[in-house]
Amino acid sequence: MGTKTDVCISGGGPAGMMLGLLLARQGVDVTVLEKHADFLRDFRGDTVHPSTLNVLDQLGLAPALGAAPHRDVDEMRATFADGTFRLADFSRLPGPHPYIRFMPQWDFLDVLADAAEKLPNFHLRRKHKVTDIRRTNGVVTGVNALSPEGPLEVTARLTVAADGRDSTVRDRSGLASTSYGAPMDVLWFRLSRRPADAEGLDMHVGPRRLMLAIDRDSYWQIAFVVPKGGTQKAQEAGIERLRQSVATLAPGLADRVAELKSWDDVSSLTVRLERLARWHTPGLLCIGDAAHAMSPIGGVGINLAVQDAVCAARLLRSPLQQHILSSDILAAIQKRRTFPTIGTQFAQRTAQRLLVERILASDQPVNAPRPLRILDRSPRLQTLAARAIGIGLRPEQLS
Repeated sequence: MGTKTDVCISGGGPAGMMLGLLLARQGVDVTVLEKHADFLRDFRGDTVHPSTLNVLDQLGLAPALGAAPHRDVDEMRATFADGTFRLADFSRLPGPHPYIRFMPQWDFLDVLADAAEKLPNFHLRRKHKVTDIRRTNGVVTGVNALSPEGPLEVTARLTVAADGRDSTVRDRSGLASTSYGAPMDVLWFRLSRRPADAEGLDMHVGPRRLMLAIDRDSYWQIAFVVPKGGTQKAQEAGIERLRQSVATLAPGLADRVAELKSWDDVSSLTVRLERLARWHTPGLLCIGDAAHAMSPIGGVGINLAVQDAVCAARLLRSPLQQHILSSDILAAIQKRRTFPTIGTQFAQRTAQRLLVERILASDQPVNAPRPLRILDRSPRLQTLAARAIGIGLRPEQLS
C-alpha cells in the first residue's frame, strides 16, 4: 500500500503540526504521520511563549487557543534559603501577550490540528508509526510506516523529521549529533492547587534539591530535579522520601504530598542537550527536537520548535510551489535557525553549570547567587530576562 504527497512530516508534535498547517495554507499537499491515536500524553512541554502566541494571532487562532484550558503567568520567581527573588517580569514586554501561557500540550496541538484539518490538502494520519526512510539514488524520497491497515509506503518530494529527540527518521538518515551533557533528570508529577495558593511559576531550592511548580489552575505540575541518572536512586529511597523532600522545599504544599500514592504517579524525563551538526540531507530536513534536543531550563522547547517550523514554511514556500527544491534551501533553513539554537543552548549550559550543578552538589542551605540577587533588584534586567525567555534570540515571522 502506498501514497504520494509533496511533504511528508514524521511526528505530530509542535514542530510537525505547525509546519504542516503553514505549508497546507500555502497550497502544498502535506501528510503528517503521528504514531499515537491522539495527543493525550502528560508531562510534555506546555510553556507557550509570547513569540508563539504572536504567530497564532497572525493565523487567527487566538480565540481557539484562548478557549482551551490555560493559565497566563507574568513573572518567574525562585525561593532560596535567603528569600524569594523575582527573576523575570513578562508584564513589561511589548505586544499583546506580556506573559507566558501554560497549557497542556495536547490542547495546543488540538488547536493546530483542528485548523489544519479544515484544509483539503492537509492529511493527519494517526496511529501511523514511521519505521524507516526511503531513498532513491542517495536522495530521501519518503518513508515506510506501519498503519492500522498494515505497511504503508509514503513517497514525498520532501521528508521532514519532526519526531522528537528519539527521532526514527533522523537516526535512519545517519545524521550525527553532538551531546553537551546535562547534570540532571526530572521527575514529573501533579499536586492539587487550592484557591488560596499563590499564582504563577515558582522555583524552590534546597540542599541537593530543586523543584519547579507550574500553575495549571486546578493543579500544580511539579518538576522535581534529581542528579543525572538519579531516578532509580530516588525510587529505591521510596515515595515517602520524595513526599518529604517536596514538603521541605515548598511547605505550602506539605498538606497534599500524600496525593503521591506511589511511583505510578510519577513520570521521569531523561534530560538531554544535543544538536545535529547538519540538519539535512538530500530530500530530508530535521527540525525541532529532532535537530536540537533542549534542556527544560526556560521551557523553550515548544517555542524553538514552532520558530523552526515558521522559518521552514516561509523559506520552502516558493521552492515547493516552483518545484525547485534543493539542498541549498534546506541549508538556508539550518543557517537561519542555528544562531537562536546555539545561543539558547549556551544559556542553558551556563545555567546548568552555575546554578543547577551547584544546587545538586550542595549539602547545605543554598542562598541565591549574586547575579540573581542583582536581577531581583532591577526591573530593567527582569524585563531583559523575560524578553530572552519569551521572545527569544530570533523570532520568526510568517512572511
